[in-house]
Amino acid sequence: MSTAPRLTALDALHRSLGATMTDFAGWDMPLRYGSERDEHNAVRTRAGLFDLSHMGEITVAGPQAVELLDHALVGNISTVGNGRARYTMICQEDGGILDDLIVYRLGETEYMVVANASNAQVVLDALTARAEGFDAEVRDDRDAYALLAVQGPESPGILKSLTDADLDGLKYYAGLPGTVAGVPALIARTGYTGEDGFELFLKPEHAEGVWKALTEAGEGVGLIPCGLSCRDTLRLEAGMPLYGHELTTALTPFDAGLGRVVKFEKTTNEGRFVGREALEKAAERAETAPPRKLVGLIAEGRRVPRAGMSVVKDGVVVGEVTSGAPSPTLGKPIAMAYVDAAHAEPGTQGVGVDIRGTHEPYEVVALPFYKRQK
Repeated sequence: MSTAPRLTALDALHRSLGATMTDFAGWDMPLRYGSERDEHNAVRTRAGLFDLSHMGEITVAGPQAVELLDHALVGNISTVGNGRARYTMICQEDGGILDDLIVYRLGETEYMVVANASNAQVVLDALTARAEGFDAEVRDDRDAYALLAVQGPESPGILKSLTDADLDGLKYYAGLPGTVAGVPALIARTGYTGEDGFELFLKPEHAEGVWKALTEAGEGVGLIPCGLSCRDTLRLEAGMPLYGHELTTALTPFDAGLGRVVKFEKTTNEGRFVGREALEKAAERAETAPPRKLVGLIAEGRRVPRAGMSVVKDGVVVGEVTSGAPSPTLGKPIAMAYVDAAHAEPGTQGVGVDIRGTHEPYEVVALPFYKRQK
């Protein structure tokens, strides 16, 4: 039996703006409003406004909230200061990645874990199971929040006109409570675009008013509404992994080149956490003989590589594309791929992607493809 997709608080507004809607992880979400390229370029040069209310918010609170998170996740959550956020992961016992997450510390004993839409239930179930024996509560808060993001170089100016919060003092990966357009919000300096920007956690009933206020405040500087399609090309250019593509249960954080998020030196729980033993072995493997490395590929031609296509060298398969798209910023097709370590050095020539039987030439480059000028 198929269930109807979930709707965000802004569903009617997206439709009134002429959005092309798509089913994404069980939610009806705006794919684009007009041209994907225009939306992408607006975020790179001006500002874009996104509805990200499909993301999964899970509150973890109580006297042992931090001990639970240090046990359940691979990061060292006990070192996250009040009002700060951390990128981390939740892994299986065998080290496979269940999801990548952002954890916000909201108070002395209260944290918000933000999971990807497609994994929110998996993460909720895992945290609930792992909470046994800890004096802490795991709460599904997906319906308690709408999430808007304003991203791009003009975003600080746009948001400043609507908030009393000290945005200049708000560092990257920090979040503080404030008001936006007169309603309470958690204002976080985070994003998934490679640009400066903010994510605003609000009550769903306030989402439409804040969206309209941001739209009005951004009119003079070229802010436009943006869909999931340009969010994907923005994160790809910024070399940011997407769950189900660069991250899966078949890979450990070390396989994904993100071993830095795993902290073996935790002081809580005697340093024990789920997946520790498997991850210690994975760390050793990554040091001595990494099987494959995540690299960037830039096309010499015009054909666009897609996830699942083979990377080849001299007729032999040496890797697999995980994400590919035309890059509006570079003006060429780009891809992320896992490639055998022997062919993963930036500058490696003679690598191709098998696109329907033709080996299209690509150059191996270091990630990210794009880095904003600070």
